[in-house]
Amino acid sequence: MEYLTIQLVTVATAEPAGDLFSSIGVNWTLLGLQTVAFLLLLFILKKFVYPPLAAMLDKRDEAVKASADAAMEAEKHAAEAEARTAELLDEAKREAADIVATAKEEASKTAEDVARKAEAKADALLANARDELAKDVASAKKALASETVGLVAEASGKLLGGKIDATKDAELIAKALKESQ
Repeated sequence: MEYLTIQLVTVATAEPAGDLFSSIGVNWTLLGLQTVAFLLLLFILKKFVYPPLAAMLDKRDEAVKASADAAMEAEKHAAEAEARTAELLDEAKREAADIVATAKEEASKTAEDVARKAEAKADALLANARDELAKDVASAKKALASETVGLVAEASGKLLGGKIDATKDAELIAKALKESQ
């Protein structure tokens, strides 16, 4: 900074020379040295600073691209997994509906089978009860018939004043039974 100030003061107090560049304060020697220094600095930067810096930037760019690719791949896999999950969920719902329908159908068949068995058992019990009743009625009729025979024989004996023979007694009883039916 100090050098620049000195240059400005020198130019301001200097007498104009015949050269245009000299009149505006251009020192050719200093300009040449500065140009060489700039070129030397440019060479050093290009040789030692820019390649590692460019390599680092390239490496970082590759890392960013790799991260972006990995993120896109992960997003793609996530979308595929979500689609697969939705598909599996739909399939599970269909299977559950099939299982429920099958269970309802089997329950209905089982209920029908139980109802049929219960009806068959009730019919069998009713038939057995009717058979028992028929047997009881038949045995009651036999008992009634034998008791009626005895009563008729006794009544006829009292009416006639004595007992009549067995054949006559059987005929009278048979006739009385026919009339009662």
